[in-house]
Amino acid sequence: MKNARIDLHSHTVFSDGELIPAELVRRAGEKGHAAIAITDHVDMTNVEFVVNNVLKAKELSSDSMKVLAGVEVTHVPVHLMDEVIDRAVSLGAEWVVVHGETLTEPVEPGTNKVAANNRKVNVLAHPGMLSLADALSAAKNGILIEITGRAGHSITNGHVAVTARKAKAMMVVNSDTHRPENLMTEAEAMKVAMGAGLTKEEASLAVRVTPAEAIRRIA
Repeated sequence: MKNARIDLHSHTVFSDGELIPAELVRRAGEKGHAAIAITDHVDMTNVEFVVNNVLKAKELSSDSMKVLAGVEVTHVPVHLMDEVIDRAVSLGAEWVVVHGETLTEPVEPGTNKVAANNRKVNVLAHPGMLSLADALSAAKNGILIEITGRAGHSITNGHVAVTARKAKAMMVVNSDTHRPENLMTEAEAMKVAMGAGLTKEEASLAVRVTPAEAIRRIA
């Protein structure tokens, strides 16, 4: 069966992940992935290092696996976020994730708002107690709201799903992989989606359709 799983949030040794890109991509392929975005953590101090190195991982792309070079803008003060996002994109990052206001980390309040209003952002990750106003902004700007498979961050998946649904924002299921066991098969991603309260149809959109359409727009 042709690989179908698409994961748009993962990490390597270039931030706090355990795997080098080649092993991450190989293991993702064995889990049934057709595409994976490498989105290592960045702030103003390391964005050049991460983007320059993750771009090299695009050499791992093949007919059966698309590798996207990205970043996760993480714990950046809200007044500097747009600047860091602009810098990442100018350096060649083709996928931008913002580390949302998860309840398990002291992310600065206002992070979700800045991310949801920046059209260069692709995914607002694990946004915690996502407000309806921020979800509406994300919907308006075409930013995907993440339903996460990551332990800890996932405790608000149900709230995130309800809020995103009210705002008619697009949802996507990502693993936020840091180690091999975090990678999810398509069936496992569907369970995460439905466990968050999505219907089977909504889950299929978040796991299969929305991520496929999102990466199709990237040259």
